[in-house]
Amino acid sequence: MSTISLSEEQRMVLNTAREFTEKEIKPMAAMHDREHKFPKDIVVKLGELGFMGMNVPDQYGGSGLDFFSYILALEEICKGCASTGTIMSVNNSLVCGPLKTFVNEEQKSTLLTELASGNKLGCFMLSEPEAGSDAASMKTTATLDGNQYVLNGTKSWITNGAEADVAIVFAATDKSLKHKGVSAFIVDMKSKGVSVGKLEDKLGIRATSTAQIFFEDCKIPKENLLGKAGEGFKIALQTLDGGRIGIAAQAVGIAQAALEESARYANERKAFGKAISNFQGLQFMIADMATKIEASRLLVWQAAVMKDSGSKYSKQSAMAKLFAAETAMWVTTKAIQIHGGYGYTTDYPVERYFRDAKITEIYEGTSEIQRIVIARETLKEIQ
Repeated sequence: MSTISLSEEQRMVLNTAREFTEKEIKPMAAMHDREHKFPKDIVVKLGELGFMGMNVPDQYGGSGLDFFSYILALEEICKGCASTGTIMSVNNSLVCGPLKTFVNEEQKSTLLTELASGNKLGCFMLSEPEAGSDAASMKTTATLDGNQYVLNGTKSWITNGAEADVAIVFAATDKSLKHKGVSAFIVDMKSKGVSVGKLEDKLGIRATSTAQIFFEDCKIPKENLLGKAGEGFKIALQTLDGGRIGIAAQAVGIAQAALEESARYANERKAFGKAISNFQGLQFMIADMATKIEASRLLVWQAAVMKDSGSKYSKQSAMAKLFAAETAMWVTTKAIQIHGGYGYTTDYPVERYFRDAKITEIYEGTSEIQRIVIARETLKEIQ
């Protein structure tokens, strides 16, 4: 952990998250992963701790904390269970985040309060079977019909999709305008015309539900338009900028857990009459793991500080996610190597860390998309 000074409040958040993870999350993580079991009881407790709406003002049921505090907590949660961290991240960054910015006071006092307190769970629906990174080509439509919109289409890879009460859904309101014709909507998941399709059988983060969602003539009140018509793409990009910092923190948490398990194992495992931690080849791996993790963490912290200060942070967010995600994959690969054959079994948690790490290079913008963002912003700055 970096020695950069934290405020008393930030230190308290960090310690609370660490203690809760050790006591409640870590002991259940392997079982939840093995059985693909959504950690409902833990999510409820996270809500009681105020961790499901950390950046939401307290008058709306949130904790009223800065974004940096959220990042500190999320890394600790993900050290114990990346699935649990994903559920928490979606509700905080992708749902409460845009609602806090774009809904009216009445909606904040009702809907946002329920989500921030953990009484309800949210999900974010942007991707489609044929529209992932190219979100502007989405086929889901929302047609205005009097005082309501009628939603039709299919959304894919929706985290929390099977458990969510509320969704932020992106749909084309004017296909001729391409990305400028995309709008965002608040949808009650119990609405007529909403159905949950198959749950994906995933490599990692298996305690989350990742579902396909179908909309068939689903009627949405006109006042459930998020922002203005045609602002959906802008809302999505703004939301993902912040969300990517959260995924970067998740990647750091996974990598840190893998490093700690590797160091413990290296000190205990003996070969040729001494602990394998005495061998220089292994020490070099540990050194590189620790250095890459610390560099990743500092990139994440920089992006979080910039977001809190109101500075433009798109490039820093992309850098943090790119570097931290690739670090997580590299570190977890080395962790399995350090464990040898044992690392390839489910008896040790490093195989789960390895599987969980991969998704951080894919969701909320692939590593390739992050490189595009970084290059574009850098070329603008240097002319």
